Amino acid sequence: MRVVTGCDHAGFDLKRSLIPFLEELGHSVIDVGTNSTAPVDYPDFADALGFCILEGKARRGVLICGSGVGASVAANKLPGIRAGLCHDTYSAHQGVEHDDVNVLVLGARVIGSELARELVRAFLAAEFTGEERHLRRVAKIRALEQRYAPIENPRKERKS
Repeated sequence: MRVVTGCDHAGFDLKRSLIPFLEELGHSVIDVGTNSTAPVDYPDFADALGFCILEGKARRGVLICGSGVGASVAANKLPGIRAGLCHDTYSAHQGVEHDDVNVLVLGARVIGSELARELVRAFLAAEFTGEERHLRRVAKIRALEQRYAPIENPRKERKS
């Protein structure tokens, strides 16, 4: 599977340790940065990671900041991105199975690298069940996105 990774400065070291792990699991990795511990703003990397998924360049993403909270909030602003902040393996796989989560968000200052590996493994091994109740709920999430979307394509105005 193609997986996109992204982080802010607080998540850089954890991201750097997860990329070889992802490759060992047989995944190809697209890294959208950041590439150092110099201070940056997590919304920029949530945007880049989410857009990579929305463009079809990657199927899933792993997004990391200090607590995971800010990156999760930012990623969930992108219509079509369903990001879950997880600190346990049950949530990491259940979020995919029931909620079709496509971005795993991790807090580098909250969890260690071994737990992060377990979470990534559970997240990437899981598949959406497609059960009627889950389809219905994800459809309601999409309806919320449509109802509150301010413009059709918010990336049109972005300067690359």
